[in-house]
Amino acid sequence: MTGSDASRIDTSRPHPARVYDWWLGGKDNYPVDEALARRILEVDGTVLRGARANRRFMTRAVRTAAEAGIRQFLDIGTGIPTEPNLHQVAQSVAPEAKVVYADNDPIVLRHAQALLHGSAEGTTDYVEADVRDVEALLARARESLDFTQPIALSLVALTHYLDDDVYALVERYVDTLPPGSFLILSQVTPDLSPAAIEKAAQQFRNSGTPFFPRSLAEFSRFFDGLELLGPGVIPVYGWRPEPEDVAAQAEGIVPVYAGVARKV
Repeated sequence: MTGSDASRIDTSRPHPARVYDWWLGGKDNYPVDEALARRILEVDGTVLRGARANRRFMTRAVRTAAEAGIRQFLDIGTGIPTEPNLHQVAQSVAPEAKVVYADNDPIVLRHAQALLHGSAEGTTDYVEADVRDVEALLARARESLDFTQPIALSLVALTHYLDDDVYALVERYVDTLPPGSFLILSQVTPDLSPAAIEKAAQQFRNSGTPFFPRSLAEFSRFFDGLELLGPGVIPVYGWRPEPEDVAAQAEGIVPVYAGVARKV
């Protein structure tokens, strides 16, 4: 890491990407991140299952998009690289696929630059930008992606960190995508485990991280005007499950909704 990168990493406050890294068993987090991750785990025993389930959903959704002919992917809220990474999934189906990752944490940038190397036929690039800065993020993404051709926009496990302005925010991104593009989303919900999720949300908020679990109706609103792929909006384990997902359901619920839609 360069000196400038190190100076920009705030180790006094937890960051969602680094908390998530701890839940996935990673080492690229700080004591403040681990402390929050452990506090949330104490009040919500589903979070480790949820982190793994989100990762597997991303894999299934990206593979679905690639098999449908999508060759460009924009992943916002990338997080610290954890295999399988999105570009590995997309380029395993289509080696020529182009992938742009975007996140706002310098530690993610450091690891992305070191680890996110794509196929020889495709491209894998990284943008350091905040999801709320739509114009800046898209300007950087356009350096690698052709916005006249379909793109899969992945916002996995991101929207629950954004307030109700997130609907307009997601709409702005979707509006820039051409027909045939995909929207891939997952989101924590209070529907399936309300008491535990409220306690977890409060832990996030007490640590300075906004957190907004959403109901089925609230989550479904993200897909207004788009064509949902089957099986629609559903708990994350149930979205086109593979044997590992079916087996994981026996461990207990995961209070996360997931969905994929196509822009027509």
